[in-house]
Amino acid sequence: MKGRWIKFILGGVVIALLAGCESRPTDRGQQYKDGKLSQKFGLVNNPNAKNKPVNGKDFAQQVYEISQVSPALYNKHRDTYQAIFQWMVSGAEGPQLSQFKLGAYQMEGVDNYGNVQFTGYYTPVIHARHTRQGEFKYPLYSMPKKSKNMRRLPDRAGIYAGELDGLNLELAYSNSLVDNFMMEVQGSAYVDFGDGTPMVFFAYAGKNGRAYNSIGKVLIDRNEVPREEMSMQAIKRWTEQHSDEEVRELLEQNPSFVFFKPRHSAPVKGASAVPLIAKASVASDKTLIPPGTTILAEVPLLDKSGKFTGKYEMRLMIALDVGGAIKGHHFDIYQGVGDEAGHAAGFYNHYGRVWVLSAPSDSPLSSASN
Repeated sequence: MKGRWIKFILGGVVIALLAGCESRPTDRGQQYKDGKLSQKFGLVNNPNAKNKPVNGKDFAQQVYEISQVSPALYNKHRDTYQAIFQWMVSGAEGPQLSQFKLGAYQMEGVDNYGNVQFTGYYTPVIHARHTRQGEFKYPLYSMPKKSKNMRRLPDRAGIYAGELDGLNLELAYSNSLVDNFMMEVQGSAYVDFGDGTPMVFFAYAGKNGRAYNSIGKVLIDRNEVPREEMSMQAIKRWTEQHSDEEVRELLEQNPSFVFFKPRHSAPVKGASAVPLIAKASVASDKTLIPPGTTILAEVPLLDKSGKFTGKYEMRLMIALDVGGAIKGHHFDIYQGVGDEAGHAAGFYNHYGRVWVLSAPSDSPLSSASN
């Protein structure tokens, strides 16, 4: 099976870099040029995106991962995937989609003008130890078992105050409370124990059932960080400039808390249990975009400081994950593992156009579009 995909890739799926870009009027990459859209999904015979997808090889690898790990999910979308491969080999021109019996359903966006929100997430690498020692004093917890003595799990402030002590839930101890928090926000991380052994993947195991509250919004409301400058990097800078007590007080404004489970020699997987390929997979609102759905996305390109360059690139990506904050016309793009991926993910809160691609036999959106 894998050899066939590689042959397909070598036969022409690796396609050219974008042919051209055009400016947009704001640093968030909003269009406001096609007129207001009246439906959540509108069938478009000829999408007016001018560029070709830049990630044909990665998209093919993501489809391969689905076929190996989740045959049922692959079979549900097989006709769409195969039609997309044929379209890419032919040159991947937007107006040709209909020739390969691919419907392109444009999303109306968060404002009904086609502006779909893009954010980013990644898999951090956390430094930790098996036991508490020196600066490694901030525990990562496994999911508590239900008991009559604990009808409701404590909130973040209660956990920081020691309400889980004595339950033997500690999996490891990191040297940064902020890193632990960022690991929770991302939903997983690789943990480096610093002893020469392979890193261990800590997967999401559950949460305490408390409401999520954005600490970024808290900083904006407190006039600590301007709204237009808010990013993961801005939050980290703030924590570096304030005392441990002030940082803890800020983090406690989010009562939600995430627990983990170690997985040795495990790849990063999304909610669909499929290994994720960077920038070829997204988290979506599954009530709107079902798992396995392919999107053709016009993604804003940012510079090293996170500013919109006025240029876009087209990407083919598959919905394979979910997120508590990912609702409606909003996609969270998986950026990969480590600091560089985290740097890219931290800046993304921009807008671009999205078309959901679907073959007639697979079409999960036909009723919604009508």
